Amino acid sequence: MRISGRNIKRRLYGLRNLPSDLKRARYFRGHGVHSPFVYAVVRQVFMRSRLFPEGATDLYYELLARGISQRRAVQLQNLMTHCGYASFSIDADCAAAHIVRCDMMIATKAVAAEHLKAMAARAAEMQSTLCIMSPAADRRRDETCRDIVAEHGCTSIDNRGYLLLFNNYLPKQKFRL
Repeated sequence: MRISGRNIKRRLYGLRNLPSDLKRARYFRGHGVHSPFVYAVVRQVFMRSRLFPEGATDLYYELLARGISQRRAVQLQNLMTHCGYASFSIDADCAAAHIVRCDMMIATKAVAAEHLKAMAARAAEMQSTLCIMSPAADRRRDETCRDIVAEHGCTSIDNRGYLLLFNNYLPKQKFRL
């Protein structure tokens, strides 16, 4: 005697259409990430909900003033502290010729997709980390970010909220968390 009208096979049939967020759930806590650097970023930056007590907070407050969510602002400030970065620039400041060196460049959603490739080239030239906020906000921005990652010669991390392009000693690797 069956309790419901559906057998177990029909109940499990719908599981094959799970969204990609759930399909990647095994990577949530860093399992499957084979880079020690990226594993440390996942565990100490992405999974942390509070600011590091010893770090600066200037990037955090600047991001909040520009409308970035508190969670993302905490993560980026913690990334800056974790990596030992001392300077940052946001949006239009990044492309300015007078900036000789900054450790972290941030492109918010206000930056048009056409300008992202130029910012990626400038970040590679300055050996700084580029952070692109909302990389999949629309189709054009998503395609541009995919092209940038394909051309990028170092490690990239996409956690759906922002795309990080590191320009340092790390080998070419792509991580989609």
